[in-house]
Amino acid sequence: MDTLLSVCVGIGLSAACGFRVFLPLLGLGLAARGGYLEIAPTFGWVANDAALLALAVATILEIGAYYVPWLDHLLDAAASPMAVAAGVIASASVLTDVDPWLRWTLAAIAGGGTAGAVQALTVGTRKLSLFTTAGIANPLVSTLELGGSLLMTLLAVLVPLLALFVIGIFAGIFLLVFRARRARSRA
Repeated sequence: MDTLLSVCVGIGLSAACGFRVFLPLLGLGLAARGGYLEIAPTFGWVANDAALLALAVATILEIGAYYVPWLDHLLDAAASPMAVAAGVIASASVLTDVDPWLRWTLAAIAGGGTAGAVQALTVGTRKLSLFTTAGIANPLVSTLELGGSLLMTLLAVLVPLLALFVIGIFAGIFLLVFRARRARSRA
């Protein structure tokens, strides 16, 4: 059961990385520092003072930058590969009782894949906002993304099974919307 919960924590944090790159890593470090999460020994650095300070500064800068109209689109280009990497790191760090090969395989597929999928949705949402509102709604999109990252980080740390359930619900909604749009475009 511990491994299942670790996988849920990792996927939840990875989804949060798809919304914001640094906030979930900061949450991971703080949770590990506070004893709420067990992390693999090789990832102990995420809970040390220097890493927490760097992650806090990076989180503040990232959040602020997404409210600058032209900078938010530039960040999307840089954030996509960074979100995948952060998702892999977040997942691998909490998979403590598994073989290293399995840890990195799960982290790359489940963690990186989840972070990449969420990041792709946020990029698409931002582009839709740009084309439909000339970017006027982008601060609202940024706020919703920030809220999603914070919510998923908290759920992943405090209620990992619920985090996985929430990800499943949103994935289901996305698939329904995608199929409906695809059916309309064919008609």
